[in-house]
Amino acid sequence: MTAVNEARTENSDPTQLTDEEIFNAHLGGKLEVGATASLADPKALSIAYTPGVARVSKAIAEDPSLAARYTWAHRLVAVVSDGTAVLGLGDIGPSASLPVMEGKSALFKTFGGLDSIPLVLNTTDVDEIVETLVRLRPSFGAVNLEDVSAPRCFELERKLIEALDCPVMHDDQHGTAVVSLAALNGANTVLGKSIADQRVVISGAGAAGIAIAKILLAAGAGDITLLDSRGIVRTGRAGLNPVKEEIAAVTNRTNLAGGIDVALRGADVFIGVSSSKVSEDLIASMAPGSIVFALSNPDPEVHPEVAARHAAIVATGRSDFPNQINNVLAFPGIFRGALDAGARRITEGMKLAAADAILAVAKDDLGPDRIVPSALDPRVGPEVAAAVAVAAKADGVA
Repeated sequence: MTAVNEARTENSDPTQLTDEEIFNAHLGGKLEVGATASLADPKALSIAYTPGVARVSKAIAEDPSLAARYTWAHRLVAVVSDGTAVLGLGDIGPSASLPVMEGKSALFKTFGGLDSIPLVLNTTDVDEIVETLVRLRPSFGAVNLEDVSAPRCFELERKLIEALDCPVMHDDQHGTAVVSLAALNGANTVLGKSIADQRVVISGAGAAGIAIAKILLAAGAGDITLLDSRGIVRTGRAGLNPVKEEIAAVTNRTNLAGGIDVALRGADVFIGVSSSKVSEDLIASMAPGSIVFALSNPDPEVHPEVAARHAAIVATGRSDFPNQINNVLAFPGIFRGALDAGARRITEGMKLAAADAILAVAKDDLGPDRIVPSALDPRVGPEVAAAVAVAAKADGVA
């Protein structure tokens, strides 16, 4: 969940949280199920449950499409994780990941108006996860994959998209990518620059890094240099997995080789989605008027105050610095729009539309310290949902 922080009140200080208030807030979990039907008298009970409910079940048995109208399934998002890449904690298992998935469900409800159910699975086998969700398909309308380790997450998402007739999105990939694109477009608007003229360096070639590279290429980025723990990802480098081989073929146009010192020299944009630290002198080696997105949480790749000595615009994934690049700006609206439109897939066009809608909310007061809206801006979810629904119809998946 790179760049995602759970919502907070405007007057709170996230750097001053005590164990007592954190654990007290999680007592008994963060979710509950509420009834929408009245059960106040015998007639109401007979309507909501037996015998009245039997008529609805019989109607659905005769026409399964009626389930979309008379159950909550078509509006329900399954938040699915195997606990292998949780926040900055790594592979901590399904039970330990559940508080995070509960938080994600709370965000869906608050910012997208969608119900969701956390499902943490006691398996890391891709085919077993796919089989499990295929069997559960009548119970939900969309799948939000969360905190699944790379490169397994790429295979899992692909297989689920093929197996399920509903929207599937790995938020660590695409939510991060959508908000990063919106933020880069916002920064470029402020600086009067074009993504087509920029060389972008992405540190981290996991789920988020590769998805960011792909969406920036789709948006017309001039060139992208991607790095993993062994240096620049490039065609012909030994030891690349199939996912990195694919991205190497469409990035690093000048065939740079080496480490981040080589990559950052003269670069226009740095996007960090790894735990690797970047020294001040490397930020200083970037092109004049550079843009730095240090998105690792809780410790950015470079401290924003240090980066600001050399970069024109700096953003992080944290809520206690300006320009928070937060996935909550994207995923609630993307899923809401997809479900509103009855979409069977989430397309590249829908993601690009979401990025444009995020930026549009902030367009009237953009500035060096405001390149995207606040994560708590109530306008974002509805605007993103509306744009995504239109794009779904245009892309023929609604």
